[in-house]
Amino acid sequence: MAKTMQDFVKESPARMRESIAKAESLVSRLVKEYDGYKNIWIVASGSSKNAAVCAAEFIKKTLSRDVKIISPFTFSSYANDFSPDDFIFAISQSGYSSNIIEALKKIKEKGRKAIVLTADTASDIKNYADIVIDYGCGEETVAYVTIGVATLSMFLILFALEAAKSKIGGAKYGELMNEVKKIPNIHESVQEKFMKFYSNHRKNFLSMTNAYVCGFGANIGTAMEAALKIGETVKIPISSHEAEEYIHGPNLQLTPLHSVFIIDGGAGSKRLKEIFDGTKIVTEKAYFVTCGKYDEENVLSLDFDIIETLTPICFLPVFQLTAFLVTNELKIWNNHPLEEEMEKLISGKTAGYSNSPLERVAQS
Repeated sequence: MAKTMQDFVKESPARMRESIAKAESLVSRLVKEYDGYKNIWIVASGSSKNAAVCAAEFIKKTLSRDVKIISPFTFSSYANDFSPDDFIFAISQSGYSSNIIEALKKIKEKGRKAIVLTADTASDIKNYADIVIDYGCGEETVAYVTIGVATLSMFLILFALEAAKSKIGGAKYGELMNEVKKIPNIHESVQEKFMKFYSNHRKNFLSMTNAYVCGFGANIGTAMEAALKIGETVKIPISSHEAEEYIHGPNLQLTPLHSVFIIDGGAGSKRLKEIFDGTKIVTEKAYFVTCGKYDEENVLSLDFDIIETLTPICFLPVFQLTAFLVTNELKIWNNHPLEEEMEKLISGKTAGYSNSPLERVAQS
């Protein structure tokens, strides 16, 4: 029987433990290539971009460098003015993304090595990159990637930690690594707690018609991935926002039919709770997803302790499981037939994708 999204969510902690155990060797090539540079440019789209945003705040704080995450079309066509001090690489989880291939061409055109992270080093991307790096996902045979997002974020976090090791010193490195090692256990705990929460709120989850996902800081990336994953599976209008921006316009659309997820990673907790309490006035489908300890209706109290910059990976299963469980129960996996015709005309994948594990599973 083919594995499901939920199966890969369940496997994510084990895969992340493997990445942590071999951290130095896993990220060594990227660390070597980064040596001598300062700020970082990451070219990525979709879930790859979201995974990078989830890791960005940890990278910034650990390396004391700016991180710019840019979509490949914008990079190739408009914004590719990176300086000689800027380190640049691209990400294609599948290894068949045509937009990333164009970005790699642009990187080469500007006289730099074309470096790409991927889950499939044998994919078409190898023909366009100078350096192809496996980020430790393994094979994921579901197009709506889950384990891929978690392991990619973990890889980027470990890259930052290993690249900063000599600068921050052994004591600080050990302290941060101990925080990173908490992630797989927290991830498992979050899965367990969310399944109970879903059961208690199942009727409202199964009647979502449109939604917002909001957060602050590092969890902007979590909100972005939540909106993408739920939108592409449950097929409802859903958008992500920085929480203060949500109450500066998007909230004017609110009705009792809306679902709103507020993600609380720590630093903005008081304000986020206020926004949640305000949203509850309009809709009963407002949820506060927090690492804090609460005992309130519609609050998913996950009660874990980790530095805020590492909370995004811990929160991911809440939204990955929401996407799977709702879509699976409603039996709405198939896309509209006209959308399938659209995909044939404007596919974002190379021709080799038709023989990839993802496409073979999709057609089975």
